[in-house]
Amino acid sequence: MHEALKKYFRERTEIQEEKLDELSPYFKEKLVKKNEFLLREGEVCKFNYFVVSGCLRLFSVNTEGVENTRYFAFEGKFGTSFTSLITGEPAIEAIQSLEKSTVLSISKTDFFYLVEQEPAVNKIYRNILESAYITTQKRIYDFQGSDSLGRLKWLLEQQPMVFSRLSNKTIASYLGVTPYTLSRLKAQ
Repeated sequence: MHEALKKYFRERTEIQEEKLDELSPYFKEKLVKKNEFLLREGEVCKFNYFVVSGCLRLFSVNTEGVENTRYFAFEGKFGTSFTSLITGEPAIEAIQSLEKSTVLSISKTDFFYLVEQEPAVNKIYRNILESAYITTQKRIYDFQGSDSLGRLKWLLEQQPMVFSRLSNKTIASYLGVTPYTLSRLKAQ
C-alpha cells in the first residue's frame, strides 16, 4: 500500500501493519494527466480515488454552460461522486484532474466489501462521510451569509493552497463568481 494511504489510515483509526498490507491489493495506482476526466456527468461512478499527488475537482456545468466546482481533493484526500457511487445512478457531477496527478483507485465493489468486512475501513468510510457532511454544511452556511469578498476570505482560511496551484477560472467557479470579479476582489 502506498505510504500516503497508510498514513491516512493510521491517522484515523487503529490498524495493524499486516492489515494495511492485506488491503493494499484493492488499491490500484493510476497516473492522471492534467485536465483528464475520471468521471463525466451522466456516467455512473464506479471508483473512489485517493489523491497521492496533484488535485482533483468535482464540478457540474449548469444549463448556461457555467461551471460550478463543489470540491477540491488535494494530496491525502479521497475524491469521488459519493451520490453516484452509493446509489448507482448517473453522476450529476464530473471528476477532473486539475494537475498531473497520481491517485489510488478502488472499485465500488471492493470498497463496499471492505467497508462491510474490515472495521478499520468502516471507520474510515464513516469518517469520510462525516467530514464531507460537515464541510458541505459549513460551506453552505458560510457562503449563504457572505458576499463575494467574504467567500474569498473563507477560502483563503480553509484552503490557501488553491491560490498558488489553481487557475482563477477554477477558483471563481468554486466561489460562485466570475474570473473578472475574483481578480478584482484579490486586488482589494
